[in-house]
Amino acid sequence: MDYNQLFTEMGIESQKIEAKGAVASYIPELHRVDPWKFGLHLTTIDNKNYGLGDCNEKFSIQSIAKVLILALAFELEDDKLWSRVGVEPSGTPFNSLVQLEYEKGIPRNPFINAGALVICDILVTRLKDPKQEFIDYVRNISGNRSIDYCQETAESEKSAGYKNTALISLMKSYGNIVNDIDVVLDFYFYLCSIEMTCKELSQEFLFLAANGINPLTNSRIVSPIKSKRINSIMQLCGFYDEAGEFSFRVGLPGKSGVGGGIIAIHPGKYSIAVWSPKLNKRGNSYKGMKILEFFTTRAESSIF
Repeated sequence: MDYNQLFTEMGIESQKIEAKGAVASYIPELHRVDPWKFGLHLTTIDNKNYGLGDCNEKFSIQSIAKVLILALAFELEDDKLWSRVGVEPSGTPFNSLVQLEYEKGIPRNPFINAGALVICDILVTRLKDPKQEFIDYVRNISGNRSIDYCQETAESEKSAGYKNTALISLMKSYGNIVNDIDVVLDFYFYLCSIEMTCKELSQEFLFLAANGINPLTNSRIVSPIKSKRINSIMQLCGFYDEAGEFSFRVGLPGKSGVGGGIIAIHPGKYSIAVWSPKLNKRGNSYKGMKILEFFTTRAESSIF
């Protein structure tokens, strides 16, 4: 595949796609982001890089970080992890309380907010200094020491985190949260505040395209079977109640964030990151999903 030619075509196509939707207004710091930003970056497993637009500008990756806490918790807990969180699609909004109560405090999967809070609780138990050890883990995956939290975004998340407080309190009542809820929430808000560029994001997630090894550092992050399982959860659950639509149109494992970012993985080939802050009604980047659909269709590069 001639990615240079394809990225030239995508640059033209991106101008045609209307960026519908709106930025995430319920988090004050995200509401200040320029809604017209657009970046795209692909990194192959042999470290070839192709970028477009604002691909070198940092943005808040938000829920994309849930994949990284899952990878770390899975390494620490192995299959014990699945006694506290499921692997099924939710079919409901990412912050739904109704389903969580019906299922007695066991979240459907690690990528809805409730599931990520359980993963955070596990890491708070297992790590001496969760915030520092986690950001070190993220930096070590790609060898990029510049990756960091954004304190302003974390504090902004805290100021509007009422639904997350309700979710974790409900799970605490069912015994599925062990630690102090304020400590777990603080860790959760900070991990959502991590900032990366599209290029950094695609390089960070390359280990899921290479059977658990990041070829940039030649270090094993997870085992091949865990890489397979994380990719499968991304395929089924990475876009909340729009996961089926993303599979149908794009055909890759992926994960979105309300900062407007999307990461997608083609095992054995590449990882690709896109950023466009305007979200559709389900909280996923409208333009990001459209350009990835164009990309996999034009490249004949889905996993199906």
